[in-house]
Amino acid sequence: MRIGTLKETYTADAALFDSRTQKTWLAVAAALLVLFPFMASDYWLYLACLVCINVASATGLNILTGYTGLVSLGQAAFMGLGAYTVAIMQTHWGTPFWLNLIGGGVVAMLGGIVVGIPSLRVKGLYLAIATIAASFISHFLFANLAITGKTGGLSMQPAEFFGVPLDTSFRLYWVIVPVTVLMLLGAANLFRTRIGRAFIAIRDRDISAEVLGIPLLRYKLLSFGLSSFYAGVAGGLWAYFFRVVTPESFPLLMSIFFLAAIIVGGMGSILGGILGAVFMTMVPELLKLVFDWLPNSTELVVFLSPVRTVVFGLLIIGFLVFEPLGLAEMWRRIRRFFHLWPFRN
Repeated sequence: MRIGTLKETYTADAALFDSRTQKTWLAVAAALLVLFPFMASDYWLYLACLVCINVASATGLNILTGYTGLVSLGQAAFMGLGAYTVAIMQTHWGTPFWLNLIGGGVVAMLGGIVVGIPSLRVKGLYLAIATIAASFISHFLFANLAITGKTGGLSMQPAEFFGVPLDTSFRLYWVIVPVTVLMLLGAANLFRTRIGRAFIAIRDRDISAEVLGIPLLRYKLLSFGLSSFYAGVAGGLWAYFFRVVTPESFPLLMSIFFLAAIIVGGMGSILGGILGAVFMTMVPELLKLVFDWLPNSTELVVFLSPVRTVVFGLLIIGFLVFEPLGLAEMWRRIRRFFHLWPFRN
């Protein structure tokens, strides 16, 4: 048992950061995030922004699937709703970027609530199929509505903040990272409230939760709405980052990507969503760098290109087989080891 962790009040026991060590590491992480853009190249800034967008969306899916137990394969569709809303609001109305982000999140949230209506009657694989149907419907709408630019999509001008155009990865970093951090803090605090605990009760045993007085439909729809809001904001950030939104930007494969991210990272854990999104985003890039270091032979590059995808798939399978609780559980084991080190039996 750890020493020095006695809490004298319920508020102290429920604190999000309950030790001086956690607060110190949090300050170190914040300092690194501030210093990173001044030391990194454009390539690594690009990856940092992309990782943060994926972390935000994966966290939203974790609220729905990891904490509430509702499997969804429609995360890409909700990101698409947010991205198209941002693009339409900026292109047609010229509204500020922060209002566009909120609007994208709200529109995606409304879409998520509609998709979540069947969740009272179906769950598991059947609910996943229902969310896949939502992906196909959204793709059809994106490709055929005039306001979305049909198959050609929409192009956007860079967002502006106090007259400064956010047209580089360096400038966008100072928007994407703070928004992602706020979303992570919001998700972490959510599960210290009665709403978050109701989500967990539904995941563990929905019938028992209903017997205890938790209205299932209300909280399931709320979970869908919150998850979709996160996806919509992430989609809006994605639109500002790439500045081109097309129906092909949010395929079903992207939804599978986010589901794999929370499985690899660890479902039902904020840290798991972060680690999973980082892993799923960075490993293909690291494998790409490794293969780029090999001798410059055209035939060799053609041969090894599919091998990179195979290695990535094997890594995911390895986690599912040998560490089903994900990267978050590996981190927790490391922490437990050092809590008692060097006084372990």
